[in-house]
Amino acid sequence: MKTIVEKITKEQLNTEEGKKIIGQAGDFLKEGGLVAFPTETVYGLGADALNKTASTKIYAAKGRPSDNPLIVHITNMGALDKIADIIPEVAYKVADAYWPGPLTMIFQKTEEVPYETTGGLDTVAVRMPSDEIARALIDAGGGYIAAPSANTSGRPSPTKAEHVEEDLSGKIEMILDGGAVDIGVESTILDMTVTPPMILRPGAITKEMLTELIGEVDIDRTLITPDSKVKPKAPGMKYRHYAPKADLSIVEGPMELVIDAINQMSAERMAKGHRVGVIGTQETVGRYKADVVKSIGTRADEATIANHLYAVLREFDDAEVEYIYSESFAAGGIGSAIMNRLLKAAGHHVIDA
Repeated sequence: MKTIVEKITKEQLNTEEGKKIIGQAGDFLKEGGLVAFPTETVYGLGADALNKTASTKIYAAKGRPSDNPLIVHITNMGALDKIADIIPEVAYKVADAYWPGPLTMIFQKTEEVPYETTGGLDTVAVRMPSDEIARALIDAGGGYIAAPSANTSGRPSPTKAEHVEEDLSGKIEMILDGGAVDIGVESTILDMTVTPPMILRPGAITKEMLTELIGEVDIDRTLITPDSKVKPKAPGMKYRHYAPKADLSIVEGPMELVIDAINQMSAERMAKGHRVGVIGTQETVGRYKADVVKSIGTRADEATIANHLYAVLREFDDAEVEYIYSESFAAGGIGSAIMNRLLKAAGHHVIDA
């Protein structure tokens, strides 16, 4: 299969050329094909969420475990009634505040949603993205698009169309190249089938933001302690994700001790002939000595760290390093999402400095 790649901007959506590109992509989805597209979080790999055969193709293209549920993307609240059986009042309050946006909510599913889309669960994960290209494609494709991240399962999620091409070219019908994404980490996932609602995956909509809006919010224990025996209720809960090819370790502790420990471990690895990479920040990057040292952003604005995380992990793949040592980050606000992704990428391998 030859994958079609089309560049498109938000400004083009209402032009004849833009409508042609979105129309072609929508036709692929309606015919049961796969289309990768940008959202405000990461690039998604879309298929008709109500077509069980199409959803199955997503798992095959990504090499994704079949019990890892997909997120259904919609563009309006009216669409929710068809796929969600019970919608609690608090969900409307959350939706009013954060939809469209980087938030996924989990509901009991209706019979309209096939188990192939939900990973065999009786619940469905639903998101309403704000990205205009994503929204145009969802409407063109029938209104219900299942879309996990558009990468080979387990690899760093794609924040540019080039990342999608690297992983999926030849396996899917089309890639919509809308440039680099805005946020860089996947949506927050909030389980609305329990009381109080529970965060199953942290993201840009933080626990602090949700607590201020609706009161008590729990955090799933598997975000802190990995448990392979737990059946995942949401994407990214059970399996190792976001991982570079190199062996990644996270180093925790006071910053001075972290820098010393990373430099010592890097020196030991390099002395044995290994190629070593280090993930630092703008504040510390000049103090590391390794084969490849990269700044992931600034601690003064952790949104920059989230935005660059996956791209930096892929750059280490290109640099062919064998070991990567990364600083850790505070577990509040979007820092919780950053640490969640880093811990998954490292297989929860943490070193105390």
